[in-house]
Amino acid sequence: MTTLGWIITASALGGALSVVAAGLVTFTLGAGSVSHLISYAIGALLGAVFLEILPHALEHGDPHTMAATILGGILVFFVLEKLVLWRHCHDHHCEAHDAHPPAHDHGRSGLLILIGDTFHNFVDGILIAAAFMEDTQLGIVTALAIIAHEIPQELGDFLVLLHSGYSRAKALAFNLLSSLATLVGALLAYFALSSLQEWVPSLLGLAAASMLYVAVADLIPGLHKRPELKATLQQVTLIGLGIFSIWLAREMIAGHG
Repeated sequence: MTTLGWIITASALGGALSVVAAGLVTFTLGAGSVSHLISYAIGALLGAVFLEILPHALEHGDPHTMAATILGGILVFFVLEKLVLWRHCHDHHCEAHDAHPPAHDHGRSGLLILIGDTFHNFVDGILIAAAFMEDTQLGIVTALAIIAHEIPQELGDFLVLLHSGYSRAKALAFNLLSSLATLVGALLAYFALSSLQEWVPSLLGLAAASMLYVAVADLIPGLHKRPELKATLQQVTLIGLGIFSIWLAREMIAGHG
């Protein structure tokens, strides 16, 4: 198989396999379990940002530029969420004016997660292409590593989409669509790797901004609606489990790298 063939196969399968694996887990969960596992999603998002995305971005980019990118990204996602909220508030019968807001957020946090995940998948495609262009075996190992670390993050993304009001089928479809960015990034990198590598830190910074914003601004406030000690302990445990799953995936990859 040619190098380009390996890149197309690995990036297409790699993006889809991690989404399908995470989707199988969420499809087996009951509706009640999804709301409880939002704490796990928060942990997975925070773990992905601070253990995976930011270290990689800072390794290849200027810290001051990265900080400015993340700050700007958070402001952009704030405005974007406001626009989505405004779309649903043409009258006074919406969550912004209702004393009893609905159980979901009309897809706002799900939309922001999909945008951030698309940036992240695009960068994954660049990394896969770069690895295969260096050595086929390195490319295979890199693709497997990306699949491994994407599964817990994709699980968190699925939970956010379900919590945001998406059906299981739509959550799967949109996540698969987002995973196509891996293939797009890989193909573009194959034909213009040097110029695209300059954009990797900024793209990772935007991905980190979206995940931070959703975790801190959209999801964590909802946990405070259950202030009792038992619920708090459960939330902290699941957040820790989400972070641990990202750390464990990284350690397993490093151990076989």
